[in-house]
Amino acid sequence: MKLNHVNLTVDDVPAARRFLVEHFGLRPIDEGMKNFDVLFDDDDLVLTLIGAGRGKPVSYPSTFHVGFIQPTEARVDEINRQLRDDGFDVDPPSRQHGAWTFYFTAPGGFTVEVLS
Repeated sequence: MKLNHVNLTVDDVPAARRFLVEHFGLRPIDEGMKNFDVLFDDDDLVLTLIGAGRGKPVSYPSTFHVGFIQPTEARVDEINRQLRDDGFDVDPPSRQHGAWTFYFTAPGGFTVEVLS
């Protein structure tokens, strides 16, 4: 069995799209729309972004997150540095649950984990 798609409700579809394309290499199928977008990862997982609606903040449970596994701890460090250089508020990676990892809030209002 293979997971085919995941839908994320976000408070800013264009910002979430730009972030996921630039920092994690997801591929859009077209130029995107204001309240809906479709992205693909390297294994063709479909990630849809749907706007929460005018003025409605996104509210996920505190444990909800999207994880991007990396091949090495050095790559986790590199992504962390790139995000800080781009102005994101990210803590340095640390050892948690057996992984070298960090969490942060992405544009669009959802939590991302980067780990190795």
